[in-house]
Amino acid sequence: MTQKFHVGWISFVFYALSRTKLCWQQTPRCHITRCSIPTCSAAMLMSGFQVFFLLLTLSSLSPLFYYSFFGQKLHVQQYHQGVLQKNISILLWHWPFGHSYRLSGDKCLTMFNISHCSLTDNTSTFSTADVVVFHHQELSRGLSSLPLHLDRPASQHWVWLSMEPPVNNANLSRFNGLFNWTMSYRRDADIFIPYGKTIMKRDDLGFQAVSNRSCLVSWVVSKYRPQQARAGIYESLKKYIPIEVYGKWNKKPLSDKKLLPTIAKCLFYLSFENSEAKDYITEKLWRNAFQAGVIPVVLGPSRATYEAVAPPHSFIHVADFKHTADLATYLKHVIADRQTYEMYFKWHRTHRIKTYTDWRERLCQICVKYPNLPVNKVYQDLERWVNN
Repeated sequence: MTQKFHVGWISFVFYALSRTKLCWQQTPRCHITRCSIPTCSAAMLMSGFQVFFLLLTLSSLSPLFYYSFFGQKLHVQQYHQGVLQKNISILLWHWPFGHSYRLSGDKCLTMFNISHCSLTDNTSTFSTADVVVFHHQELSRGLSSLPLHLDRPASQHWVWLSMEPPVNNANLSRFNGLFNWTMSYRRDADIFIPYGKTIMKRDDLGFQAVSNRSCLVSWVVSKYRPQQARAGIYESLKKYIPIEVYGKWNKKPLSDKKLLPTIAKCLFYLSFENSEAKDYITEKLWRNAFQAGVIPVVLGPSRATYEAVAPPHSFIHVADFKHTADLATYLKHVIADRQTYEMYFKWHRTHRIKTYTDWRERLCQICVKYPNLPVNKVYQDLERWVNN
């Protein structure tokens, strides 16, 4: 009986509100127009009476209605909050290139401040994993295989991972219809994980450009293939300017400890990618050149792509020159003109770069992007996407 009584009062309250709104709509601005005084007075009297009744009704409502009404809103908020804070479990089926990291503890939180994200390489947890990540190189070489013999949970998503250009991603057609998301350096990947990125700086600490270095240009290369575009440009460029070459190919390998100090002795670095592929910009730019504090001479995707991700006016693109002789002439000009040289370092005042080298940090990025990833997506033609 009490519940019916409250329902009746609530209905009356909403009716009163609607009638008050209707009354004012029917007698707009009656206090300054020539509408009839009786009509205006009646409207104001009725609205005042209804407002009084509304306040009286609200004050007399029992706590039962108050808590039932506002409790529903609170319940909805907690529900959505619970969804956003759901712990995402990520299973790495095999380590890329066999280089493993420790996953004990909450690595995403303690190392990268990413919460509600758990990483594991224990394949026995397959049935409970939200996301399973497969690195392509191990699959294509037969070093690992997909768990097609296991019952895959309907809500589980599979991620195809590769940081290699299309030319190094073979045997893709057999994976059609299996993967939900792609994870790559490609900006159009579902999970974009670049080799590095540009970040705005909060401070205005300048960077001292050092021009009196002991060498002009350096290049570190391990796998030299004459048919590659970078090989042809190198062979032509070295006819006009001296180039210091390091790496396994030249039998002058550099340890990680000696890499950047050696490059830093030079004015320029040849950030030549082994493949001119869409968005393929690797550590050759982010680490070898930028972290060494030298000017990169880049060969890879288009100038527009570099401009979209690299600091402003921070590189020299090979494609800007018709001949390598023109490129060599410009490099000599940069050396001779102190102002032109320093222009390539002005970005240090406003920007900084961040590199990604730890696979754990890359995997944790899945949880950051998880709420916005498509739920029902399936790559029916993975090879087409990779070679696009």
